[in-house]
Amino acid sequence: MDHDRYSDDYIADILEASRVIAMVGVSANTSRPSYFALKYLIGKGYTMHPVNPGLAGKDLLGRMVYADLAEAPAPIDMVDIFRNSEDALAVTKQAIALREEKAIKVVWMQLGVRNDEAAELAEAAGLKVVMNRCPKIEYGRLSGEIGWAGVNSGLISSARPRLAPKGVQSHLIRSRR
Repeated sequence: MDHDRYSDDYIADILEASRVIAMVGVSANTSRPSYFALKYLIGKGYTMHPVNPGLAGKDLLGRMVYADLAEAPAPIDMVDIFRNSEDALAVTKQAIALREEKAIKVVWMQLGVRNDEAAELAEAAGLKVVMNRCPKIEYGRLSGEIGWAGVNSGLISSARPRLAPKGVQSHLIRSRR
């Protein structure tokens, strides 16, 4: 797979199929991107399992924080890695080892995180991989919501986004096709 570019369909399929996400490397610091992404994805209806050994056992945004993936409850559809590129390999290896037990289907590496060895191992194990992308940003881009903040989503359309049952802040990802 070409990890320099992902089709909108590939990303949308992952975001629609993944309802439970383990976010590895989440921070309790409210000004950190991982905290904001966690809060956003919770607001979009995803079940989030924060993973950070330094915060294990504590409550973060109403969610129990786990020390590692092995402690997080199954199923886990996606492992979202908020660690550096070198650490992504170890997290990916743990996700591969737990893929059947936890029903893991996707390894997602955040913006600035790329580890081709980890991607190769994950794909060989049958997992989908995304690198150097943020699910929060991709959700907003594909739903059209990111345009509300004046960000160019790269989509030109006169069609209004269809709203999900939860209201104005919850768009359907497929609404822009």
